[in-house]
Amino acid sequence: MFEEPEWVEAAPAAVGLRPATTQTRPATAPPVKGRKRRHLLATLRTLEAASLSQKSPSPPGSDSEEEEEEVGRKKKYLQRPSLANASKEVGEKRKRKCQKQVSSISDTEGKCHTQTLLGGISAKEEKGKKKCQKYSHSHPTQHLNNVDHTAVHTSRTSTAPVNPPKRGPESTPCDSSHTLSRKQWRNRQKNKRRHKNKFRPLQTPDQVPPDQVPPVASTEETEVPPAPELDSQQTRAGALRARMTQRLDGARFRYLNEQLYSGPSSAAQRLFQEDPEAFLLYHRGFQKQMKKWPLHPVDRIAKDLRQKPASLVVADFGCGDCRLASSVRNPVHCFDLASLDPRVTVCDMAQVPLEDESVDVAVFCLSLMGTNIRDFLEEANRVLKLGGLLKVAEVSSRFEDIRTFLGAVTKLGFKVIYKDLTNSHFFLFDFEKTGPPRVGPKAQLSGLKLQPCLYKRR
Repeated sequence: MFEEPEWVEAAPAAVGLRPATTQTRPATAPPVKGRKRRHLLATLRTLEAASLSQKSPSPPGSDSEEEEEEVGRKKKYLQRPSLANASKEVGEKRKRKCQKQVSSISDTEGKCHTQTLLGGISAKEEKGKKKCQKYSHSHPTQHLNNVDHTAVHTSRTSTAPVNPPKRGPESTPCDSSHTLSRKQWRNRQKNKRRHKNKFRPLQTPDQVPPDQVPPVASTEETEVPPAPELDSQQTRAGALRARMTQRLDGARFRYLNEQLYSGPSSAAQRLFQEDPEAFLLYHRGFQKQMKKWPLHPVDRIAKDLRQKPASLVVADFGCGDCRLASSVRNPVHCFDLASLDPRVTVCDMAQVPLEDESVDVAVFCLSLMGTNIRDFLEEANRVLKLGGLLKVAEVSSRFEDIRTFLGAVTKLGFKVIYKDLTNSHFFLFDFEKTGPPRVGPKAQLSGLKLQPCLYKRR
C-alpha cells in the first residue's frame, strides 16, 4: 500500500553501530499520516538518542536546545573570576615576591656570620624577612604549600644528592635567624657563647701567658691577718653597748627627775649624798635637754645682771655647773644639792649658810623643785636686803594659774615689777622685796603648788 523508504529499513541496524557517526536529518520528509507518521517519529528519536550517547556525556534531560544554552551559561559563569580567585592570585604574587627576597638573602648566606658580628643584617633584608614572616603568619597554609611545592620541585630537578657541610655544635645555620624574632636570635647567640665557654679547657699556670700572670704579693702583705670580720663584730657590739647604756642613762635621768619634783629637798639631798654619781648622771641628762631648748633662761638672767652695777651681791639657788657665776662680774654665792664646781656650796636650799639681808639679788633658775617651794622663797626673803631683787625663771607648763602664783608670792613679802610670758617654753618674773612675809608659817598658799616637769620617753 505504502512503500517505506530505504533509509528507514537501515535505521535499526544503525542503532547497534559502535563507531560514532553523525547522521543528518533529511531536509524534507514525505508527508506521512496516521500510524506510519508516529512510527517514523519514534525511529528518528531512537537515532538521535544513539548519536547523543556516542558523544560527550551531558546532564540528563538535555534534549532541547534551551537546556544546552543553560549549560553553556553555567560554564561561562563558573569561568568568571570570583573574589576567591582574585585573592589567590594576589597571594601567588606575594609568594613570588617573598621567594625572590628569600633567594636574594640565601645568596648572602656565606656572609651571615660576619654581618651578625658587625651589627646584624642590613635594613633592607630585615624588612624583607619581616614581610615574609608576616605573610607566612597571616597565610600559614599557603606558606606550607609553597614550601612543599618547592621541596618537590628541587627533589625532582636535582639529579644527585648534595651533602651540606657539617657544622659543629657551636654554629647553627644562618637561615634559622630568618624565621626567628630578634630577641630569639639574641638568646640563641647567648646560649652559643655559654656552650662555648662551658667546654673550654681550663688553663694551667704553665699555659697562662706571662702578660696575664698577676703580680705576686710580698710576704709582709700576705701575712696580715684577715681581721675585718672581727672588727665589724666588735664595732657592732660596741654600738649596741653604747645604745643600751644610753637608754639606761635616760631611764635613770627620768627617775631622778621625778624624785626631785615629787619629794622635799631634804630627801633629794640624802639621795645625792648616798649616790654621788647620780647627780653627775642627772646633770648630764639635763645638759642634753638644754640643747633642745630655743632659749637658755640663765643667759637671759646673766644679760640683765650685766646691765646692773657689778658691786651687787648675787645668791644663785640651784646653780648646777656655775654658769651664771662664770657669765657676770658680780660676786655670786652658788648653792646646790651636789658639787660640780669648787665654787659650789653643797646644802639644802631651804637652809643656806648666809646671814640675814646680806645679798642684793636672789636667783631661782629652773630650781623651784620639790614640794617645799614656800621654804625656798621664805629663805630668799630672809637673805635679801630690803628692796632687793628676786629673779625667777620656770618652765611654762608648770603653771596652771599665773595670777594665783603671783598672789601667793606677794604674800611672802614681794611685789611683781616685771614679767615675760612671751616665750613658749619659759616664763620670767622679777620681784622686789617689800618686807617680811605677811602670813604665818601655817597659812596655806595654794598658788605655790606647781606641776612637776616630767620628761617622757622618746
